[in-house]
Amino acid sequence: MIAHLFMRQGVQILFVLAMAPLLAGWVRQCRAWLANRAGAGLLQPYRELLRLLRKQPVVPHEASALFVATPYIVFTTMVVASALVPMITIHLPLAGAADAVVLAGVFSLARIFAALAAMDLGTGFGSMGARRAMLVGFLAEPALLMVLFTPALISGSTSLVVIVRQLARHGVILYPSMAFAAVAYVMVTLAENARLPVDNPDTHLELTMIHEALNLEYSGRYLALIEWGAAIKLFVYIGIGAALFFPWGIAQGTSPAGLAIAYALFSAKLATAGAGLAVIETVFAKLRLFRVPEFLGTAFLLAVLGLLMRYLFGH
Repeated sequence: MIAHLFMRQGVQILFVLAMAPLLAGWVRQCRAWLANRAGAGLLQPYRELLRLLRKQPVVPHEASALFVATPYIVFTTMVVASALVPMITIHLPLAGAADAVVLAGVFSLARIFAALAAMDLGTGFGSMGARRAMLVGFLAEPALLMVLFTPALISGSTSLVVIVRQLARHGVILYPSMAFAAVAYVMVTLAENARLPVDNPDTHLELTMIHEALNLEYSGRYLALIEWGAAIKLFVYIGIGAALFFPWGIAQGTSPAGLAIAYALFSAKLATAGAGLAVIETVFAKLRLFRVPEFLGTAFLLAVLGLLMRYLFGH
């Protein structure tokens, strides 16, 4: 029994590692289709990762051990986060640690190390990107916690496994509080993953970049780990959203047929979320940097409104 549990955990981690670049490629391809372009194809992220992994990294002379260790820490942190989220099944060895607050702390750990590594060299772009990234994180984390507390009130627990089990048991019920929380979660997901309209992951314009400014000094396998970790982070955020707001289809049992259906349904959720993300990034232009606090402040207010609606009115 224990061996089967760890096998399911390992299969989910391998699924995330393999599918995260494909999700990034799917979002790019959908954006290309919406812009009437052919696009580079779904497998382009895999080609980019392989190209970077083959290259020898160049480390600046001023870099400390923190600069070298950060890509491995960020990548490992994202893998750990992917293991905590019940995307496919609730029967996982790490299910007991799948707490919403713990998960928010895992993401914060990766952000802190990325910011420290960017400031390690003392370059202007790195320090600028670190300050901007910490500002976004400072504003996004409270909104994320408020979002997570709404389903926690409904289920009576902050454990993601309990939340998934309780919400799936209730059936398809439209909670107004969850609707507000879902909108806020989408806004937080865009900010935390450096997507439009908060940031543009495809540009290196020094006046606007946030996430890319953190990684300008990395190359080779270090940059590959960071880019792969960013793809996993987007994958995990979509997995959390699916678990919180669309828990139906997550396997409650351990039968192979049920797990196969759960993987197929989750793949469909991924494809839908990726297409929706592409639509958002196509429709909305990038916000000016001083408008980002307003954007995340709105997300926080929506999350608090959903939380109050659930607490005061019970729906």
